[in-house]
Amino acid sequence: MPADPLAPLLELPGVADAVGEARSAVDALLGHRVLRRRSAEVTAESALRGARASAQLEGAGIELERLRGQLLSGGTVEPHDRDARTGAVVNAAVRLHADLGQVLGSWRRSPAQALARLHVIAAADLVDDPDALGRPRAGSAYEDPLGLGPAPDLLEVSARLEGLSRVLLATTAPAVVVAGVVHGELLALRAFGTVDGLVARAAARLVLVDRGLDPKAVSAPEVGHVELGHEYEQAALAYVTGGPDGVAQWLVHSARAVALGALEGRAVCEALVRETPRA
Repeated sequence: MPADPLAPLLELPGVADAVGEARSAVDALLGHRVLRRRSAEVTAESALRGARASAQLEGAGIELERLRGQLLSGGTVEPHDRDARTGAVVNAAVRLHADLGQVLGSWRRSPAQALARLHVIAAADLVDDPDALGRPRAGSAYEDPLGLGPAPDLLEVSARLEGLSRVLLATTAPAVVVAGVVHGELLALRAFGTVDGLVARAAARLVLVDRGLDPKAVSAPEVGHVELGHEYEQAALAYVTGGPDGVAQWLVHSARAVALGALEGRAVCEALVRETPRA
């Protein structure tokens, strides 16, 4: 039987400990009493906070309460005093997080097909050519909001996407490791050329749900990445350029973001406790 392709990653410095701490943080969240009756509310709030954070990492920041208010009043975010693209990216992130459940089935059968669907959802209002939706970029143009430098050529993108799909169908590595690899690879490849970061972070969240770490999506790892500040860009660049040490740095960062995302979920739970009237 072939060896698990991701198993060696747990031997990299710091990775196993960071993964264990992330797992413990999510387990503590899942044990919160609020989730017995109000898990759907926590899931919805986590999706909102995660979408806002993911948009911020893509260069489209917006205040949480402003986002919440605009969605409640009109269903979409208006650019206000910022450029139109900011509103479009925020709306894309919100759509992605709202529709992740619809992609879960195809993710389990065909990760490549699911990734294409995620890009269709995210980039619908951001590309001029509808034929480019859900398709790997056809040229050398791509966005690089994290400053990761030159992206792989198209042949390498195709080969690595195919390899990633095979790995996802074969590995039994911990969900935190798998999510980190998916996230890192998609950031590195810039496979679609447009809002690849949104797709990468949504795919990482799908992994955590699909592999049972956070089956109801009540944590918000995207918030964790934001809270870690410039470490996100630094760790992503290390993954792209740094060999095994860089991969270790990225996986440790990703695990820390998962743990912080679990704390964000607990904060949501505690807010619901405070607003519940006492009998």
